[in-house]
Amino acid sequence: MENNTVYKILPIIRGLLAEPSGNEDVRYNRVILKFCSSISVVEFVNSKNNNNLNLCPIPLKNVKIPPLQLDSIDVNAPIENIKKQITIAMSSFIDKNNTKPKIVFLKDIGIIYIDNEPDSRFPLQNEVAIVTGAAGAIGSGICRGLLEKGCFVAATDLPGERLDKLVEELKKIAENHIFGIGMDITNTDSVANGFDEVSKVWGGVDIIIANAGIPLIASLDEMQLEDFQKLEKVNVEGTLLTLSEAGRHLRMQGTGGDIVIVSTKNVFAPGARFGAYSATKAAAHQLGRIASLELAEFDIRVNMVAPDAVFSDGNTKSGLWEKIGPDRMKHRGITDENKLQEYYQSRNLLKAKITARHVANAVLFFVTRQTPTTGATIPVDGGLPDATPR
Repeated sequence: MENNTVYKILPIIRGLLAEPSGNEDVRYNRVILKFCSSISVVEFVNSKNNNNLNLCPIPLKNVKIPPLQLDSIDVNAPIENIKKQITIAMSSFIDKNNTKPKIVFLKDIGIIYIDNEPDSRFPLQNEVAIVTGAAGAIGSGICRGLLEKGCFVAATDLPGERLDKLVEELKKIAENHIFGIGMDITNTDSVANGFDEVSKVWGGVDIIIANAGIPLIASLDEMQLEDFQKLEKVNVEGTLLTLSEAGRHLRMQGTGGDIVIVSTKNVFAPGARFGAYSATKAAAHQLGRIASLELAEFDIRVNMVAPDAVFSDGNTKSGLWEKIGPDRMKHRGITDENKLQEYYQSRNLLKAKITARHVANAVLFFVTRQTPTTGATIPVDGGLPDATPR
């Protein structure tokens, strides 16, 4: 079995090992999985003594429960057929042992085992999230908010110093709950490999935050087609690829999930010289609404948050405002960046400074399932009558 196939069956096993919670909103208590495929581990799995877990080269918990031995999985079959094979094997194990396994042996491949960190204080314990565009101001704020609720977070962005710096900073908060993945959301293979990488580390994904996006300042008559197409590639196609992979992954895992798209107030109240951004983000927003229709039957909720004018998250500056700030200042006769922030604060009804923390709180409202909601949008803008969703 090739590694990419292993990573695609890990979420299947993770879904089958989840326990029903009895809570209609959060239906499963999920688990964190570890996967080991070292030579010594594979030799042990293939040996006649593999029933003696104390001889295993890696320390295993729950050794009183025998492992589920998957020796005859047809790895060349379509992934749906592989899921059926594993489901049948799991059911037979439960019938025989009156419990679910804690350890799974994959012949010639390695060992999968549960490695939970249960703590009921955290509403997102043992849940795994992918955040795209994590190295920006909003993305870093969302990562921080998820970690504070006990979530395991894969911060994804284009590889580089910004992403590395963010992950290094967040490791100080929750070292074992964060890692970074260089991922290009405009590339199908890169997105699929990103999901596989998360499965390799924690067994699967439950929450996907589609946050990545880029801006452009230009009037319609001066806009170059290739510049518009660049935004369309990232903001629309990137969102589509993220939604597509998220939907496939969550359906295969079989325990529901949450997708949140970071939209913008410009979907509802577009601005002059901001046509490319407004139009492409509106397309991404509409894809999210359609995904909410298509995925609801699988208990996969898709919602949107629509912020306005988030300039930074602590020391992490907004890449969007670095690009559009000078034009916005010129357009409004402002010469100081602080004055520009004051302008956006003064124009909303609450006179509120909108922060990455506020956006993260809106995301957390959805992913902690405070209400049975899908296909909805939370404005995070201090109150902009022109941008109220209609």
